[in-house]
Amino acid sequence: MKHIAPLILLTFANPTFAQTWRNVAQQQEETGFSWTDPLWPSFWMAWTPATFVLFCVIFGAIAVIGVLEVFKYRDGIERKGILGLTTTLGDRLFISLLGTAYIFLAWLGLFGQPLWWPLALSLAWGTFCFRKV
Repeated sequence: MKHIAPLILLTFANPTFAQTWRNVAQQQEETGFSWTDPLWPSFWMAWTPATFVLFCVIFGAIAVIGVLEVFKYRDGIERKGILGLTTTLGDRLFISLLGTAYIFLAWLGLFGQPLWWPLALSLAWGTFCFRKV
């Protein structure tokens, strides 16, 4: 018991401990909209507005491709592109999304942020895939 009392006193005398309790009564300032703040803080996945928009765009593209395959192009648009593969619209969407992921990962690994240049490269890659692959 003699050895525990000084530890407890040292713990409560620690400046970081005192500083955290000093901030308890203060209200947080409103920071406004942020692309990186979580939408639902207690959810299992960190859904930020950016990830939510990304997934909505991906699922929207899949839905558009599905509607085009069902109603407009019943047999699919199969063609042999410059890669030598016979691809449909869904195949070209998959190849463009896969290439986009690699473009962004390579850019982040080599250069970091900002991500406007890999976005432009990814849009060019997607256009190339749908026209030539």
